[in-house]
Amino acid sequence: MKAIILAGGSGTRLWPYSRREMPKQFLHFGEKRSLLQKTIERFIPIIDPKDILVVTSQDYFHLVKTQAMEISLLLENQILIEPEQKNTAPAIALAICYLTSFLKISSQECVLICSSDHLICPQEIFIHALVEAEKIAQKARNVIFGVRPNKPETGYGYIKLGLQEQENIYHVDSFVEKPDFALAQKYLLSGQHLWNSGIFLFQIETFIKELQKHCPEIGIGISGDFKEFVARFSELPNLSIDYALMEKSTNTKVVRLDLNWSDVGSWDSVYDFLEKDQHNNAKMGNVLDIDTKNCLIMGNKRLISTIGLEDLIVVETADALFIGKRRESQRVKALVEELQKRETKESYLHPTSHRPWGHFTVLEEAERYKLKRIVVEPKQKLSLQMHYHRSEHWVVVKGTAKVTIDQQETILSENESIFVPKRAIHRLENPGKVLLELIEVQVGEYVGEDDIVRLEDVYQRT
Repeated sequence: MKAIILAGGSGTRLWPYSRREMPKQFLHFGEKRSLLQKTIERFIPIIDPKDILVVTSQDYFHLVKTQAMEISLLLENQILIEPEQKNTAPAIALAICYLTSFLKISSQECVLICSSDHLICPQEIFIHALVEAEKIAQKARNVIFGVRPNKPETGYGYIKLGLQEQENIYHVDSFVEKPDFALAQKYLLSGQHLWNSGIFLFQIETFIKELQKHCPEIGIGISGDFKEFVARFSELPNLSIDYALMEKSTNTKVVRLDLNWSDVGSWDSVYDFLEKDQHNNAKMGNVLDIDTKNCLIMGNKRLISTIGLEDLIVVETADALFIGKRRESQRVKALVEELQKRETKESYLHPTSHRPWGHFTVLEEAERYKLKRIVVEPKQKLSLQMHYHRSEHWVVVKGTAKVTIDQQETILSENESIFVPKRAIHRLENPGKVLLELIEVQVGEYVGEDDIVRLEDVYQRT
């Protein structure tokens, strides 16, 4: 069995934590592993890392690579980049074409398709269901996993159950759009509806035939040459796999899952899976609460103190604060859309930006200056570059820095500093075996990130 993990999404429903630069699949919620890493770990017991393929965009390639390799070094070359960001149907078709055309995988092989940002517990129940589902897929059937609902959820699509074939396995009667609260409550009480988990299992041959039948504009070429499929990728319609195939096919079985599942699609769902205190509050960070009940409070660096709050969501980051009512967090999407209309950088930029060589965090920014904390991974280097509008001052906090300024090399240790003049050609690298951490002070008439002229780059960003 192969596994295709979709990790190219850029959702903003968990703003201000999740933004275009840092989508939720890469976030940690008080745990060591990100949602992407937890997804990969979920399959390692039954699927070899070399049989796992992560599909993402160019923007997130290095984030995926870094996080995946923390799980297994075998995943370094198991990342497929979409030519451009589209919906799930083109992304899955691209991955299937890659497996069959480029890697020459047998069309009789079964493939599991899932998102990179779901929570599933207990894992053992899901793995058992996966083994049983593979037997169904081998009989040329589409398989989708449905979750028994435990509340009237309006944020999920539903699957209406048809005839039962065996324990926990049903024919799909129909797919149902996200309902309003009254209808979701009716679905819950009926016992005939499951949440659509968006997790699928196909035999490759079956998937190709079904997609060519129900969505030929994507299916045409999927069994042909991979390079040709990539060349016409931009022409493919922007469709989800549900619309392109699953809702049209009459060849689908649903496996019912009786477990805890969440697509972590809202702050309410984050509240649901986090541990609660004696007052039913879910808290992260430095929080002092008095007479506060049923709240989600997510802190970053500052102390968050509350008195007499109830049923609220409070989320603080280095540059933004969100306060809203619980059970209304689906409206965050509308909030972000309004921020985007106002062209506020907080709608898409994250305080911490990841790069192939490491990451940096903006500590403070005002007119004519910016203060950053820069972390460079061992043996990594920034591009050879220059700036027209700013000078920089670097102070090493930890590790060893190799600095090149106009062809002159300097080695800096902790508590040593160097000045990089405006228009000087320069490069920073970490020659050591431990992280390099430094503070950068930028001063100039313009301190935007686009004031970079790259002359040479090991990551091909020139």
